[in-house]
Formats: sequence, C-alpha cells, structure tokens
Amino acid sequence: MIHLPGRRPARAFRTVAVGVGTVLAANSTPTPLYVAYQERWGFSATTLTTVFAVYAAGVLAALLLIGGLSDRIGRRPVLQGSLCTLIVSYALFLAADDVTWLYCARAVQGLATGVFTGAAGAALADLHPRADHRTAGLVNSAAMPSGLAVGAVISGALARWGPAPLRSPYLVLAGVTLVVLAAIIAWVPETVAAPRLQWSQVLRLQPLRVPPETRREFLTASVGVSVAWAVGGLYLGLAGSLVKELLDGSDPFVTGLVILSMQGVAGAAQLTWALRRGAVADRVASALGCTALFLGVLAVAGALFTGSPPLFFAGSAVTGTGFGLAFMGSSRRITHAAPPARRGETLAAFFTVAYLAFSVPSVLAGLLSTRFGLVHTFYAFAAVTALLSAATVVRSLRPDAERVRSTPGRCRQLDRRR
Repeated sequence: MIHLPGRRPARAFRTVAVGVGTVLAANSTPTPLYVAYQERWGFSATTLTTVFAVYAAGVLAALLLIGGLSDRIGRRPVLQGSLCTLIVSYALFLAADDVTWLYCARAVQGLATGVFTGAAGAALADLHPRADHRTAGLVNSAAMPSGLAVGAVISGALARWGPAPLRSPYLVLAGVTLVVLAAIIAWVPETVAAPRLQWSQVLRLQPLRVPPETRREFLTASVGVSVAWAVGGLYLGLAGSLVKELLDGSDPFVTGLVILSMQGVAGAAQLTWALRRGAVADRVASALGCTALFLGVLAVAGALFTGSPPLFFAGSAVTGTGFGLAFMGSSRRITHAAPPARRGETLAAFFTVAYLAFSVPSVLAGLLSTRFGLVHTFYAFAAVTALLSAATVVRSLRPDAERVRSTPGRCRQLDRRR
C-alpha cells in the first residue's frame, strides 16, 4: 500500500530526479573509454559488446527478480542500497587491470541500475508535489538521456585532458554519488505505508507481473520503447568504434560529443514536448519519435557511407529527438496507467522490456561486425530499425483510433479524466 503524505516537498522529488540522472551518467561513463580499454588490453569488438551485454544482463536480472522490491520494503532502503552498490562498481573500475575486471564492474553496475530504476520511477510518481503522474513520468524519462549525455561528455573530457584518464571519471562519479546518497537519506521521505524491513522480504525473489488493468497500455508502450532503446543501446555500445571508423582515429571527447548529440537532444526534445498534455499527446509523441528514429538512423548510415562527420552528428541529433519522444510517450503512458500499490513492479517490467531492446541488438551488432565489418553491420541495423519504426508508428496510433471510433464517449471521458 502506498502512503501519500499530505505535503509533498519539491526538494524530495528533485533529489530523486537528480539521482536518476546520476545513475544513468554512471552507465555512460565507460562508453568514451572503451576504445582505450580495447587498445590497452587488446580485446576484440565482440568482447567489447559482451562487456556491454554483461551490464545489460545485470540490469535485467535485477529488474526480473527484485524489480518490485520497493513496493514491499519501501522506496528509501532500495534507493540507498542500490547507490551503495553503484559505488562498489566504481571501485572495481578503479582496480581494473584487464577485461575480467570490466566484466565484474559492469555486472555490478547493471544490478545497481536495475534496482534503482524501478524504485526511482515509482518514487517520482509518489513524490510529485501535485500528484501529477504524467509530469513525473516526463521527468523520469528526461533525466535518463540527460544523465547519459552528461556522463559521456564529462568522461570523455577527463579522459582527453584530465589526469589518470581511466580512473578520474570514476573518482568524480563517486563523489557525486555520495552527495546524492546523503541527500536521499536526509530529504526523501518514505511513501510506502509502514513497511517492515525484514531480510526474508529482501531475499524473497518475486518475478515481475503486469497488473491486468495495465496490460493494454503496457503492450503499446513496450513497442515504442523497444525501438528507441535498441538505437540507444547501439550508440552506447559502439559509439567509440563508430567515431574511430568515421574519423580514422579514436578520441574519447568526440565519442562523448556523439552521445551528447544523441542523448542530450533526446532530453531537450522531451522538455520541449512537456507542455502538451493528455493521452493523445503521448500517442503522438510516440509516433513522431519513431518517425524521427526512422530518418535519423538512415542519415547516420548515409554519413558512414559518404564519410561525412557533419551528417553523422546531424543524424545523431535527429535520432536523439526520436529516442526522446518515443521514450517519453511510452514512459508517461505506463506511469499514469500503473496502479499505485504495484507501480514499482509495473515500471520494473517496463524497463525490463527496454533493457532487452537495449542490449540484444548491440550484442548482435558486435558479433556481426567481426565478420562483416562495422559499417555494413550498421547498414543492416539501420534498415531493420527503419522498418520497425514505421510499423511502430502504425501501432502507436491505429489501436487507439479504433477504440475512439467504437466507444467515442468513453474515450472522451478518459481523456478528460487524465
């Protein structure tokens, strides 16, 4: 059961939002460093993508097995515990002297991210000062790409100009994460009514289930987020390799700028759309986002074919716009539809779908690039993404249009209620 306090301080809401951005910044920090790791330790592109896959596997394991934990024991202990686990992953990165350490660090990082993601999304919905679940969903979805962009740029800058390029990014992250942890301890109230923290509750694994009343919205939202996160995963896993292919050399700061041009634009696109309200706006956002994904990946493929860096960055920006709108539309729909008592579990299930889409295409691209080359692999990926994006546009709009034709009065009432 969710306890909704009479006064919801905005400070608590903002603290959790900053926490989401910090956790996602940690996830993108290794991206500009991958090529340096690869050159130092001499591993293949396939190994590079399996390091990325281990991270995604950790996220999925956490979401699938304990994603609804915050519904049972409370938001605060889950948020605090996952941030402590994230700090452990930084220690593993700092100690890394071969690729085995990278596997361990990314697995721990994935576990921490998976646990934090579901709990933070639910906490934002619980803590919004006006109990506006759509705005809470917007903040959650905007904080993610914004954090990814900031983490990649800072990491790339420190790797290019700072001391100890493979260590200083994690030291900075550790300091920021400790500050966020202290703020959550001091300012974020518990929103789950009188949970008793028992180890039997923590250790009891509970596979995720989507509430029956949410399944229609869940399926529609999952389609949009799958296409968006498949593209996002490819960028995070292979951005350094794409930069090396296009510029005939590696530069961690340029890799960070590539992530910024994609994920930073994604966050800005979501905020630009923020004033639009209602279920129709969410559906249109998903459709427009998938259209932009369609155009963006084709532009990036064209840039790789012509060797044009300006076209590459422009295509990345269009792709980022698509990522942001498609993710935002899906996230807002599922946040609003989830019942309060099972919000953490429902959001964990939603992000399980997202991270599956995030990881599987990237791993396949790494495997295929070893045999067919990175550029030809991206051409194939762009073609598949374009087809799926076009199909998702139809999926995002047609079912709702059919329901409006069949029950127009009921749908108008639902839209007014939302």
